[in-house]
Amino acid sequence: MTAPERPRFIYHIVPADVWRAGADDSLYRADSLDTEGFLHASTAPQLYDSADRHFAGREGLLALRIDTELVSAPLRYEIPDHDPRAFPHVYGPLERSAVVDVRPLTIGRDGRFERAPLES
Repeated sequence: MTAPERPRFIYHIVPADVWRAGADDSLYRADSLDTEGFLHASTAPQLYDSADRHFAGREGLLALRIDTELVSAPLRYEIPDHDPRAFPHVYGPLERSAVVDVRPLTIGRDGRFERAPLES
């Protein structure tokens, strides 16, 4: 059996003010690095479900598109308690240079985040 193909791009959700506050830093450290030991991320098919589950109703969020080929920290796919799918976790600070796109997450009329096409 072969391992499933991993996507080139993964996504991380961050409040816009947090992302902008560290604009002069070469590395980004999510609070979860200190509390859980890794940075939470999602694949393209997982992003909006993750946003709806963990950030419902929150304004001012960004989705960072991360090129996994530019990430030097260990990247592991792990299955959380709440979902049978494996989610990417970055076990260390993230190089800002690995972030190849930043897009705002917008809440739609139905209260869920609007779905826009994403690159895998």
